[in-house]
Amino acid sequence: MAIRMPRIIQAKKILRRSLSNGSRTPTYTDIPKGYFAIYVWEQEKKRHVVPVSLLSEPLFQDLLHQAEEEFGYNHPMGALTIPCSEDVFTDLASRLGAF
Repeated sequence: MAIRMPRIIQAKKILRRSLSNGSRTPTYTDIPKGYFAIYVWEQEKKRHVVPVSLLSEPLFQDLLHQAEEEFGYNHPMGALTIPCSEDVFTDLASRLGAF
């Protein structure tokens, strides 16, 4: 019988794996404590710094699962990459209180 982990633990594991496989960029020092960098793209990659509290949000966890399916855990930009348009991400993040 398998034990199912809560979604927040899965989201943290995805984030940890993605950050450990990428190389850090020189801009990692401008990320405040309690936040993480994320790249959003549809045609052009755009970097956002968002609070880690987003990891507990089911809608954001769905985006993480999409990123896992599309990119796996190797993110060439050195930060998590989300495959959606910037408008969709900005709208979702503002509704969740990230901006």
